[in-house]
Amino acid sequence: MNYDQLTNHRPAEIELIRDMARGALSAKQKKKMEQEIERPPDTREAFIIKPASQWLQSDEQPHDNQCLFGDFWYRDELCILFADTNVGKSILAVQIGDALSKGEPLLHPFETPPQAQKVLYFDFELSAQQFEKRYSTRHSRYVFSDNFYRLVFNPHATGQKRFNSYAEYMNNAIENVLVSTGARTLIIDNITCLRTGTEATAGAVSLMRNLQTIKQKYGLSILVLAHTPKRNPARPITRNDLQGSKMLINFADSAFAIGESQTQAGLRYLKQIKQRSGQQLYGTANVCLFRVVKPLNFLKMEFIDNAAEAAHLMAYTEQHRRDTERHIQLLHSQGRSIRFIADEMGVSRMAVHRVVKRLGEEM
Repeated sequence: MNYDQLTNHRPAEIELIRDMARGALSAKQKKKMEQEIERPPDTREAFIIKPASQWLQSDEQPHDNQCLFGDFWYRDELCILFADTNVGKSILAVQIGDALSKGEPLLHPFETPPQAQKVLYFDFELSAQQFEKRYSTRHSRYVFSDNFYRLVFNPHATGQKRFNSYAEYMNNAIENVLVSTGARTLIIDNITCLRTGTEATAGAVSLMRNLQTIKQKYGLSILVLAHTPKRNPARPITRNDLQGSKMLINFADSAFAIGESQTQAGLRYLKQIKQRSGQQLYGTANVCLFRVVKPLNFLKMEFIDNAAEAAHLMAYTEQHRRDTERHIQLLHSQGRSIRFIADEMGVSRMAVHRVVKRLGEEM
């Protein structure tokens, strides 16, 4: 081995000492050597502390294309997609995962990365038969990429008893899959199936907190699907329509929702609810209209146009008001609480309280 080879194999610390002995380092040399000998964070400490200016000195190159699903979901984000039951959350989620796994365009006009990537789709909604029915016909089956993994619960698993809680068990199971597959894009369908305990909101919040932790640890992009309680179809979708509402939204980097058109049968629309990396392009005045179709052997969303959300909400007529009040009265007579009625009817608790109070005074 010659002299140049020897010097190229010296540890960075030795090179720094030698350069210091020869004379003062230039600013460029000092910065280079500090970066080379930088140690990983101390695992015993809960926080990583650096002057704010140092967080801006990263040599990492930005991604050429950060969009995973247009401005709705970006790389390295924990994103929530929520909607009512049977509106199309799982259909869109599989469609997004399939496009990412192949590096192919998803839906016009939404961008996706040009390079294929491994995707883990945790499916806790459909049975194997139901999944097959969506992506096959009597004569053909859709060809998914080998980069697209579908995961379901193992009914024979016994590992949970080794952990102090179900949350710890789930975290460990997810991390094991990440390590074994090398995937860094996760889609979880849906969040309610990964938590346990009698307090649904607390379990979901704990899970979101844990997902944020492993997202940071492994550099993940995560899309979480969630339900909405029954909502008022005459009102625009807001973050308050998410089951668990703002508590869950606070742990997400972005969120969007699927609504069902009340004026045109079969239409769905996508609406941005929260975004940090992208722009607010698809809000109340400019939602994206879709129709669920199945050409050949692949059930999917097909983009149609953009429109104002108001054009697809139920008209709040006098008859609708009377029907709502009658339903509130019926539930109240059955001994249901104001909170239950509000969640069931998709209206505010104050509105239910006013109706109950007024009806009581009229009796």
